[in-house]
Amino acid sequence: MQTTVETAEQLGLTADEFERIKSILGRTPNFTELSMYSVMWSEHCSYKNSIVWLKSLPREGGRLLVKAGEENAGLVDIGDGWACVFKIESHNHPSALEPFQGAATGVGGIHRDIFTMGARPIAALNSLRFGNINDKKTQHLLKGVVDGIGHYGNCFGVPTVGGEVYFEDCYGTNPLVNAMSVGVLKVGTMVSATSHGAGNPVFIVGSATGKDGIGGASFASADITEESAKDLPAVQVGDPFQEKKLLEACLEVVKTNALVGMQDMGAAGITCSTAEMSAKGEHGMIIHLDKVPTRQENMKGWEMLLSESQERMLIVVHKGREKEVLDIFDKWDLHCVQIGEVTKDPMLRFYMNGVLEAEVPAESMVLGGGAPQYHRAYVEPKYFEKIKAFDIQNIPDVTNAKAIAEKISQLPNIASKRWVYTQYDSMVGTANASTNAPSDASIVLVKGTPKALAVTTDCNSRYVYADPHKGGQIAVAEAARNIVCSGGEPVAITNCLNFGNPYDPEVYYQFVYALKGMGEACRKFNTPVTGGNVSFYNQSPDGPVYPTPTIGMLGVLDSMEQRMTLDFKQAGDLVYLVGRSYNDISSSEYLHKLIGVEHSPAPHFNLEEEFKLQQAITKLIGAGLIQSAHDVSEGGLFTTLLESGMARGLGFDVVTNKKYRKDAYLFGESQSRVVVSVSPADKEKFEALLHGLVDASDHSVRYEKIGTVKGEGIVVDGEDWGKVADWKVKYDVALENHL
Repeated sequence: MQTTVETAEQLGLTADEFERIKSILGRTPNFTELSMYSVMWSEHCSYKNSIVWLKSLPREGGRLLVKAGEENAGLVDIGDGWACVFKIESHNHPSALEPFQGAATGVGGIHRDIFTMGARPIAALNSLRFGNINDKKTQHLLKGVVDGIGHYGNCFGVPTVGGEVYFEDCYGTNPLVNAMSVGVLKVGTMVSATSHGAGNPVFIVGSATGKDGIGGASFASADITEESAKDLPAVQVGDPFQEKKLLEACLEVVKTNALVGMQDMGAAGITCSTAEMSAKGEHGMIIHLDKVPTRQENMKGWEMLLSESQERMLIVVHKGREKEVLDIFDKWDLHCVQIGEVTKDPMLRFYMNGVLEAEVPAESMVLGGGAPQYHRAYVEPKYFEKIKAFDIQNIPDVTNAKAIAEKISQLPNIASKRWVYTQYDSMVGTANASTNAPSDASIVLVKGTPKALAVTTDCNSRYVYADPHKGGQIAVAEAARNIVCSGGEPVAITNCLNFGNPYDPEVYYQFVYALKGMGEACRKFNTPVTGGNVSFYNQSPDGPVYPTPTIGMLGVLDSMEQRMTLDFKQAGDLVYLVGRSYNDISSSEYLHKLIGVEHSPAPHFNLEEEFKLQQAITKLIGAGLIQSAHDVSEGGLFTTLLESGMARGLGFDVVTNKKYRKDAYLFGESQSRVVVSVSPADKEKFEALLHGLVDASDHSVRYEKIGTVKGEGIVVDGEDWGKVADWKVKYDVALENHL
């Protein structure tokens, strides 16, 4: 079939890109070749509108064992001869149309990224965003996504240990489903996604190939509209039990040392895996598509090349080692079929029944190779004028703080997510009974070592909407703060950058400045970026979602003795607020949800102030001087106190600082604050350590004693606010009451 510029545009390519492909090939591409370029040069695969800014992030140093983007996921040295592989990715567009399969295959895909490197996944996390909880569509999407995540993760046998769920109107059409996987392996045993050695056989292993998911990468690179339902074939279908067998077979094959390289088939399927492995190894491949096991009869070559059927891998094997590989996959009752071989020249040639269907240079298709890279225009959003006009003096202070506190504790973004997390198995596949102790980050044991990993996903997108630069900094800082408050040392991040249409200059402004803020914070905390993904086009006719640069952060505990939890331990302990308070209610749940102010600045944040706070908390934990630590985030100081008390049914008696507005002190969300509890016997040592950190600088650590842990009641400024058990009942069921 002769292709034209109209054909290219129908496939999502531009006229300039069509000419570029013609120049690369020295001829007009046929339909199969053009289809391959359309998926490989889509935003989802090529990052063509984002790569110039992604390169500005710190992508090496620290404990990194591979640079960002070199492999399927980040590889970080955690000591004692062990390494951690981790990554976060989005499955937003599929989840918007078919929430169960969209979310399920997102989980399956991110786990494959981990075990394709030879690591065993040991934990999963997620970050989810939905529209108004009272909307029937939101409830449908929420139930489907949670069901899909729980089904795949529970069946696959990897515990879901943490995550976050937010509800904002802007996500009504475009929910965000970001899935993170964490795995471990011995240093030196990693498998690379590469191909080399002319004559080495190429195998497709795992499930058969079907028509599900065809064009999924291109589908993920367009806005969601009412017409999007017609793209349902672009939503993949997952089988967690098949993936479990694939995991075990792949890890068994890794031990044989028969592999040259291995790559999972995610976005763009066979096209992507053959191109990326060949480009990395500077070789080519001859592939016979008629040998590919299929689920449907009479599949065309381009359909096989673009299919995103799940639970498949491409492996390259050392010639002469085929039998031992075949025997392993046969034992696990999985397809393992040679479909081609490695060639010396760097061309990919795809045949169907002996007929050449496509011939393209591998390098021309991949990120960093021939794929285009664009500098997009950006301009400050017009809504910033509304943000600049905000004045706290126009908001009267609270007169009934208890009534406000009750409402805040039951807001969908604040209330217990029990309905969600009880559908996930947090213990499957592990004897790690410590996983579920309450802490700001999730703690996962590294079996066979004294070590543990602290992992978290974090982003307050309303802060990023209010100030992309500061909001990007806060996303990284809060993740690091959660790691530190759990006793860990932050070591690296992965990110999932969810934004609207990159051709919208205001959206691109949000993207650019969020990355600037993230980069600055990562350098400050020495947490380089290991990789992740960009998800643009989270935009509907109603407009874009909030800019949401989700941070997945990894921390390390050398021993579980370092561990710190957030729960108050016993009555009589002293309660301190470490960090500085401010007259600040900006972008808080209180201001946005209860007062109804849509536009206000990001909450107070200073990077140096945050860094010094985290150093102080680390020293307090190391010295054994605190009983609990819980950072102040959404909902403000009162929510933090309530969460620390509810964990063991303990109340608290606190006094607010009269230097500040009561709403700002109790419900404001200014950053860099942590609530800690201290045994009375450690009071002097605790205060002496912190006093030694106080200096005359504007960002020096401050602290104040605000009260004590009580038996079962809550008292604020001498007023009886009732029993903590009664607060917990309402907190636990608030979300469920909407469903």
